Amino acid sequence: MMGWKTLDDMDLAGRRVLVRVDINVPLENGVVSDATRIGRIVPTVRAILAAGGRPILLAHFDRPKGRVVPAMSLRQVVPALADALGVPVAFAGDCVGEVAAAAVAALAPGAVLLLENTRFHPGEEANDPAFAAALAANGDVYVNDAFSAAHRAHASTEALAHLLPACAGRLMEEELSALDRALGNPVRPVVAVVGGAKVSTKIDLLRNLAGRVDHLVIGGGMANTFLAAQGIGVGKSLCEHDLADTARAILAAARAAGCEVVLPGDVVVAREFRAHAPHETVAATACPEEAMILDAGPATVARIAATLARARTLVWNGPLGAFEIPPFDAATMAAAREAARLTGAGSLVSVAGGGDTVAALNAAGVAERFTYVSTAGGAFLEGMEGRVLPGVAALG
Repeated sequence: MMGWKTLDDMDLAGRRVLVRVDINVPLENGVVSDATRIGRIVPTVRAILAAGGRPILLAHFDRPKGRVVPAMSLRQVVPALADALGVPVAFAGDCVGEVAAAAVAALAPGAVLLLENTRFHPGEEANDPAFAAALAANGDVYVNDAFSAAHRAHASTEALAHLLPACAGRLMEEELSALDRALGNPVRPVVAVVGGAKVSTKIDLLRNLAGRVDHLVIGGGMANTFLAAQGIGVGKSLCEHDLADTARAILAAARAAGCEVVLPGDVVVAREFRAHAPHETVAATACPEEAMILDAGPATVARIAATLARARTLVWNGPLGAFEIPPFDAATMAAAREAARLTGAGSLVSVAGGGDTVAALNAAGVAERFTYVSTAGGAFLEGMEGRVLPGVAALG
């Protein structure tokens, strides 16, 4: 996984540096409402400027599907970008051709250029060699800092990397190093916490982890599928009964690999899915027929805490219960805070990622206290599944 170059390996002085970034940020009334992703690219852009390079940013925005959609123009993020970087940001109304070439030629030293949405061209998502060559014409060096788009084999993430001297940006480097610390070359014992609604979306992840970690904690709606697969009644809970064989196969694979699987021993149940619905804690084997499991119970949280205390590395993806609605966020909050405490004490390397995971850790107020939290979603998940990411492989 670690066979790629970084910014420190490249001579950038006076060179045009094409930087693939992910600034696919939410807008409200044409103004950026959450600049988190913009903030994450600042170290890379500043490092290029400090080395005397001329940063030219390539990015996608939304899903225009190969057509020019004015509402999806990257022009709208220029003010937020300039604010975050603290330098002038120029904008070009296309990412290839004469418009882009003229803007690159006019780029002042110490300034940054943002090119228009790469997905306005059908060649981007098609990973078209001709489109990649048109992008490459405006650069001398290629830097990929968009780990969150690295699972897509697109022209600006994959084909372009083969056409210019290429390396990983600071954020890409951080993300890959975090995955390596969590799963590539971890300090053992390793515990994985996997939650969320459905087993069906995480079959590959669970199979991969069962053979690679020492303890696998399964929570959220997917835990119900594992309970049901063992003949335990789960009432009206969210459950994929058709995946019982898959769940049993994953449990068997974990046993064969010497991986301990931690499933809820007690659960919090309610008759309706709403905040502060009347609820009770029962044994996992005693869910009433008319009730649904919405969280792991306190005894399960205590077992998870004990597992974390013995571990040296934690990789986390997905909440342990219906964390969006209190009080069914209790298990996720308690486990997250314990992981943060152990990380702070220096006994645990904690790596987490995935949309729901980031939201849950933010809700618990501990995201800043984990060793590393990835905002990459699908790419992080595919990395955890052990898949080769095209955008990373192209840098090798």
